[in-house]
Amino acid sequence: MKLTDNVLHSFRVAKVFHENSDKINCFDFSSGGETVISSCDDDSIMLYDCQEGKPKRTLYSKKYCVDLIQYTHSANTVVYSSNKIDDTIRYLSLHGNNYSRYFPGHNKRAVALSMSPEDDAFISGSFDKSIHLWDLQSPNCQGMMHLQGKLVCSFDPKGLIFAAGVSSEMVNLYDLRSFDKGPFATFKMNYDRNCEWTSLEFSNDGKLILLSTNGGFLRLVDAFKGAMLHTFGGYNSKMVTLEASFTPDSQFIMIGSEDGKIHVWNGESGMKVAILDGKHTRPITCLQFNPKFMTFALHWVGKE
Repeated sequence: MKLTDNVLHSFRVAKVFHENSDKINCFDFSSGGETVISSCDDDSIMLYDCQEGKPKRTLYSKKYCVDLIQYTHSANTVVYSSNKIDDTIRYLSLHGNNYSRYFPGHNKRAVALSMSPEDDAFISGSFDKSIHLWDLQSPNCQGMMHLQGKLVCSFDPKGLIFAAGVSSEMVNLYDLRSFDKGPFATFKMNYDRNCEWTSLEFSNDGKLILLSTNGGFLRLVDAFKGAMLHTFGGYNSKMVTLEASFTPDSQFIMIGSEDGKIHVWNGESGMKVAILDGKHTRPITCLQFNPKFMTFALHWVGKE
């Protein structure tokens, strides 16, 4: 089925899960879309079966807690950052519930984690104002850069370049093979003192960059020219940190709102095409679209 405006209007809440007792920090779907994994402030890692629509397994990281989480290229392993004890990133086997490797290096909490779509490389950005390049096969940092200001970062869909958003006003593009030489392109954005960038995401076709903020707007940027294409707003007046997501076809941008609605825009026209009812009145802080199936996952903060 192809995503269209009419198809988007037909989405309804199909399942609600109450396994977690605290705020969910992050979602990630496996590359095949069969499972989605979540990290939560109650120290749990929840694995859900997307085809059967039910919880599959619960793991815990009580010693370190679990913040950001990403699947590797295997649906049985993940990397995740912590927000307790230390700022080491951990490589976890979901099958054996044991750590395959540790990645120490950051001295403050990681705020961005992105797995290469092509190989075992991944990058992490931290409050320590550094971006580290890692390889799953080695505990040693493969490269590091220090930048001035808060960072968000992500690989492009081909794994050839990565982008770093710096101080909520600049996007740097780096060639993975020569990132130590500095960015090959820099895009300066209008700075808004009322909010900060909270995430950076490439569309699956590599043509667009989506900048989420903790303010009242999203920014859609041309990934080649750095031109600002659209600014989307009208969903967040309370400065809640909300996560936006592209649909897999790169056509639509979705984000939850402060009042439990889901807002959807067409990336080409910039027009809002739908406001979906999440059947809840609390802020939707996490939202991710399944890469293969016609579903998406979201998380409400708090309980009615």
